[in-house]
Amino acid sequence: MVSSLNGLAYGLLLFMLSSGLTLTFSMMGILNFAHASFYMFGAYIAYALSSTIGFWPALLVAPLLVGLIGAAVERFGLRSLHRHGHIPELLLTYGLAYIMAELVQVVWGRTSLPNPVPPSLQGTLFTVFSTQFPVFKGFMMLIAVLMLLGVYLMLSRSRVGLIIQAALTQPKMVEALGHDVPRIFMMVFGGGCALAGLAGVLGGIAFVTEPSMAHLLGGVMFVVVVIGGLGSLVGALVASLMIGLLQTFAIGLDVSLLDALNVLGLRLDDGFFARPVLGVTLAQAAPMLPYLLLVLILVVRPRGLLGTREA
Repeated sequence: MVSSLNGLAYGLLLFMLSSGLTLTFSMMGILNFAHASFYMFGAYIAYALSSTIGFWPALLVAPLLVGLIGAAVERFGLRSLHRHGHIPELLLTYGLAYIMAELVQVVWGRTSLPNPVPPSLQGTLFTVFSTQFPVFKGFMMLIAVLMLLGVYLMLSRSRVGLIIQAALTQPKMVEALGHDVPRIFMMVFGGGCALAGLAGVLGGIAFVTEPSMAHLLGGVMFVVVVIGGLGSLVGALVASLMIGLLQTFAIGLDVSLLDALNVLGLRLDDGFFARPVLGVTLAQAAPMLPYLLLVLILVVRPRGLLGTREA
């Protein structure tokens, strides 16, 4: 039970991180390689703000600041590259990721920062089979669900969402009606970065705030987007939950194929395939399980689970 909740909490954090990338790709066709760096910026900015204004104001202000940085990147960088195709956009965001990583190390150093759970979110939410489930993980899950609901309602029920969707398919018509299409694209890109910043505020506390945090989750983020289907927000949610549960249960079930064979009475000598290969436990293989799932999905369904275009 608790392992399932831990997997859901991790999966929902992955969804918060990957949802912004899914939105910017599905709406603008931009595959932002610096998206995980905005996640890192969210964690560091929230850390800096929490010491002065407190956690709760930082939870609101940090994603907004990250969104403004993302909007500036689109306005003064990506906008001039749109007409040249996707390759220049990829190169710009790829270089931007390195600049952001170096900037963080210059300002905050190369070591991890103490970023504890705020006192108001400490404690146990409930206990199952003598195992405690923390309040902060429950809060993180709640924020992810509220974020999903908010994005869905904004895109499907609000006037702003209708204008955004119309600008993607009929930009000239929307512009003829008096709407600023470039500004709409800037808002979409900034909003996607703000979602990554929100994930960073929570992820920096749940895991660790360090310069390598973008690298640790950046690869898994792209796995989520591809498995769910490029441009599918619901697919990103399904893929995030799948990966979260898969890795959590793999770490909990610390057994190997060699152990399973021994239980069945099949004893193998300590040869090449016995210890080095078959002796690898699921916990040791947990980091590569998302990538194995990615390969399997691409072989069976290149478009991803709910995608409309091939990866």
